[in-house]
Amino acid sequence: MTSTPPPTLERRPRLLIFDVNETLSDMTHLGDRFVEVGVPPYLAAPWFAGLLRDGFALTVTGHNPSFADVAHASLRTVLHDKANVEAASRHVMAGFLELPLHDDVRDGIRALAGMGLRLVTLSNGSADVAEGLLARGGIRDHFERVLSVEDAPAWKPAASAYAYALRECGVAPEDAMLVAVHPWDVHGAKAAGLLAAWVDRVGAPYPEPMYAADIVATSLTDLASRLESLPAS
Repeated sequence: MTSTPPPTLERRPRLLIFDVNETLSDMTHLGDRFVEVGVPPYLAAPWFAGLLRDGFALTVTGHNPSFADVAHASLRTVLHDKANVEAASRHVMAGFLELPLHDDVRDGIRALAGMGLRLVTLSNGSADVAEGLLARGGIRDHFERVLSVEDAPAWKPAASAYAYALRECGVAPEDAMLVAVHPWDVHGAKAAGLLAAWVDRVGAPYPEPMYAADIVATSLTDLASRLESLPAS
């Protein structure tokens, strides 16, 4: 399968569904936590990719695991040679409770909310972590719902995860747009019939085998500008 050129959007979606980890939160700060437990900071990125891989594997075999449980298990593998693996793992995981927003998020969210768009989150992580992130960033009041796959049948990118969000918000797939930095999330949303926006903050090429995003933006403020140019639904 190869990706196809995205269709030309004729109108704004009614609902924007935001991924949380890495899309809204700046997870580079977790590298500091790795340093504090005696591990090189560059291991943070492959650790997070590995925990997603494990979560996806559990999902396709019929399980819906807790993000925290999968993350802890993955950390124990990375930190296995530390004297106190459990304490080190808890220290790294506590970093999720202090992550900041990406620099573009606050202004982008306010601009999108100012257009009258409905905003919700849908995270493979916990709703409590997402709630804390939005509250610390001063943008919680712009989101009508903070949703987690903990209450859905499966992790994203399973179709049932997106269907759960649509049911909770009472919106048809064609009226909803996922917003994410992860191509796998964009692909999953497109496969489930939603629109999707890919936020490419680093200028990386999009994986050709995956369904193309309807919008490619360099930031949430860029996404707001692109959507503002479209007629309202």
